[in-house]
Amino acid sequence: MSIAIDQPVPEDLRVPATGDQTLGPADFRGKIVVLYFYPKDSTPGCTNESRDFAANKAAFDAAGAVILGISRDSVKSHENFRSKQELPFDLLSDADEQLCEAFDVIKMKNMYGKQVRGIERSTFLIDADGVLRQEWRKVKVSGHVDEVLEAVREMAGS
Repeated sequence: MSIAIDQPVPEDLRVPATGDQTLGPADFRGKIVVLYFYPKDSTPGCTNESRDFAANKAAFDAAGAVILGISRDSVKSHENFRSKQELPFDLLSDADEQLCEAFDVIKMKNMYGKQVRGIERSTFLIDADGVLRQEWRKVKVSGHVDEVLEAVREMAGS
């Protein structure tokens, strides 16, 4: 069962994260959560998307929002990616696809003429009460972070 707009995000969704933590959306009650799913650490599109979120972190902070990136990569891979790109937010490792399945982001994709299962680049906006309020699927990186920031500001009333 996937999480739908205007439905609460289940409290028990927790996965390993950078900084030797186990985190999930419920850990951020009282804050707006931007949860962005990306296919793979250190690939061009994922790097650009992560850099865009990082470049706008102060604006997200000012609106009371937390940014969390998530992929199926290991915590070690995330730590390397986060360090190399100087990402000022945590990355979640969903190797068992628990969050990926809950948010229905695993899709069949064409890669070099072959069908492969992978994460469809998607972003979810969760309000301070833990309710999913907005989603972006099949995200194109260019301009995406600006659109998410605008939605966060509207939600925050700022």
